[in-house]
Amino acid sequence: MEQNMVAWFEIPVTNMDRAKAFYESVFKIDIKVEDFGGTLMGWFPSAIGKPGAMGSLVKNEAYIPSDTHGALVYFGSNDVADELSRVETSGGYVLQDKTQISPEIGFMALFKDTEGNRIALYSEPI
Repeated sequence: MEQNMVAWFEIPVTNMDRAKAFYESVFKIDIKVEDFGGTLMGWFPSAIGKPGAMGSLVKNEAYIPSDTHGALVYFGSNDVADELSRVETSGGYVLQDKTQISPEIGFMALFKDTEGNRIALYSEPI
């Protein structure tokens, strides 16, 4: 295989405006929302040709947020402490503070977003 296996991810939301505001505040980004026949998708910024998967927030009755079921999405960061410091002021909840995985691998942290999803952060060793 010539690329990373994950090509796309979707994070379920029940309130697109609230979720959009949360992720924009935590990551200091802009999310563009589009309606696809009743399914709202909020696109995370993408860098075509750069490493990492692209993805979106999705509001549809078939998508159910969860902090205990399903896959866990890790967002890359220069230092997980930066984004983690903005989670609670943006309406989320820190589940696990910045934790070293190992000196060779780096750091991770967990939070619950405003929709009830468990989301992770990852940064390389400093």
